[in-house]
Amino acid sequence: MDYRCVQCGFPIKTLFVQYSPGNIRLMKCESCKAVADQYIECELMIPLIDLILHKPKAYRHLLYNVLNHETVNLEALLWKSAIGFYLLDAYRSLLLRQGDEEHSSSMTFSSLTWICQKMLKDVIFGNIVFLCVFFLASRTLLNTPSRVFRFRDFVLGILVSSYLKIFLVAMMVWKFPSSAIFVVDLFVLSSNAVALKG
Repeated sequence: MDYRCVQCGFPIKTLFVQYSPGNIRLMKCESCKAVADQYIECELMIPLIDLILHKPKAYRHLLYNVLNHETVNLEALLWKSAIGFYLLDAYRSLLLRQGDEEHSSSMTFSSLTWICQKMLKDVIFGNIVFLCVFFLASRTLLNTPSRVFRFRDFVLGILVSSYLKIFLVAMMVWKFPSSAIFVVDLFVLSSNAVALKG
């Protein structure tokens, strides 16, 4: 799998040449003549800030140059990310449900189990529908051929670009209005769109 230039997305074979330990030269893109990936020399906080600012260069760096088949076990990453994604989404669903209905303190174990099962089924079904609709819409709107736009890469892009769902963890500690959940959802959707466009 080739790396990609973070400026234009053009495939390149290598990002840098290492002459000795600590002595590297960054490669330039053949298409745009810019440095292919300047994030290699940066601290972790710089790409993280650029991800929060929704810069396509940061998403290209993360999805193509950091998370590739040679450096990361993508299958394990997909499963771990999917589990975290579903757990955070289930917690989001629980927060929205708490605002709608009052829970009695005398809830039995079987009713609690039934609520958890129903919520997990709703979350999994809703996310499968979301992924399928988003996949078809992005394939038709972005006009990408199927050989370039594989479903596994699409799911990885969605899961990685949904990192803003981690802000739901703050809702476990501090009390937030339910409108904050929708703000997080908007950030996640815009992050998904930027990641797929990049």
